[in-house]
Amino acid sequence: MSRVTFAPITPDYYDVLRLALEVAGLPVLDLDDPGGTFFALSDDNGPIGFVGLEGYGADRLLRSLVVLPSRKRRGHGALLVAHAEAWARRADVARLHLLTTSAADFFRARGYRPRDRAEAPPAIAGTALFGSLCPASATYLAKDLKK
Repeated sequence: MSRVTFAPITPDYYDVLRLALEVAGLPVLDLDDPGGTFFALSDDNGPIGFVGLEGYGADRLLRSLVVLPSRKRRGHGALLVAHAEAWARRADVARLHLLTTSAADFFRARGYRPRDRAEAPPAIAGTALFGSLCPASATYLAKDLKK
């Protein structure tokens, strides 16, 4: 197994991120909006997957988690989430929030708990993902990083 690296990506790499998200059926319309930080997990064979954090302050949105189809079922999704959480802790983020239509069990297994969308903090409720890009049927989950 080759060594994996986790690193922020720059906007010139967003075409690769956008394609991966589109293939997975995830939103891409707001990728260029301010406040997003996206990361790539890769190894000697190239990109494995991506994850993003959106917003500023104590509450951030975990978004755009995608593992490339040829790399699935090897624990890379969990590794991406763990790296994003570690980065968020170093940035003094208190809570991560997310919306999902298909991976609620995956996130619950990593400590994310269901929340009522009506109680989302303004910084989260005001995002395009929360407001219009994710369907109302998406499950809203959050995790306290300070515990």
